[in-house]
Amino acid sequence: DVQLQASGGGQVQAGGSLRLSCATSGFNFDEFAIGWFRQAPGKERKEVSCITNSDGKTFYAEFMAGRFTISSDNAKSTVYLQMDNLQPEDTAVYYCAADRKLSTWYWGGMNYWGKGTLVTVSS
Repeated sequence: DVQLQASGGGQVQAGGSLRLSCATSGFNFDEFAIGWFRQAPGKERKEVSCITNSDGKTFYAEFMAGRFTISSDNAKSTVYLQMDNLQPEDTAVYYCAADRKLSTWYWGGMNYWGKGTLVTVSS
């Protein structure tokens, strides 16, 4: 049974940092791409970052501007998203998802999804 559990959200002031975690189970972690997405209130869900666990390659949406860093711990089957210099516009529910194909991250079509974690950034 594939499971993904995002955690680490919370409320921070602008300029602050948070680290999100995506704990996974039920599939061969090394064979999957794990992606982060976010959905702000009243807006469409957007891709944030992705990592391919087979080779550790990382991918970011352009708006990240170097503020976010994705990483993975294959031994723990967990992916992290370090978010620095958070701004109010980063306020959203953040989701992690998994798929064998990296291409599915680009259009939000990953096969497995976890429940989101809320990030609120105040000015």
